[in-house]
Amino acid sequence: MTGFTAVLIYIAWTLALTMLYAFPRVPQILLGRKRADSWERNQPSIDPVFMVRAKGAHLNCVENFPLFAGVVCVAALMNRSAVVDSVAAIFIAARLAQSTAHLIGTNLPLIGLRATLFLVQVLLMFYMVWQLLH
Repeated sequence: MTGFTAVLIYIAWTLALTMLYAFPRVPQILLGRKRADSWERNQPSIDPVFMVRAKGAHLNCVENFPLFAGVVCVAALMNRSAVVDSVAAIFIAARLAQSTAHLIGTNLPLIGLRATLFLVQVLLMFYMVWQLLH
């Protein structure tokens, strides 16, 4: 897998997570069951627990995407994409697994798994940056 393919998969996954919590709201608005501003920020959540977890998984993807995409782009600009390509599949697998664990639940083992998978992604990014600097 190339780094660019990994970025595209990351984007598609983030969009899919968005749809998990945003799309169910559309019929509620269209049928007049909820106002469009019922989900404003800084208000207590009125969503089912799964949708809250989906939104959390989505936001986690959003906050980490710029770092990964940045490393992929810098590697390409340096003509060293092979550095990213060598670990891109592992990185994406960890990202997908982390989000999936987030969707499944919030018990202690799942939180531990999410933290471990996040750490794998962070360490892989440090590895890629280190390799690009040397």
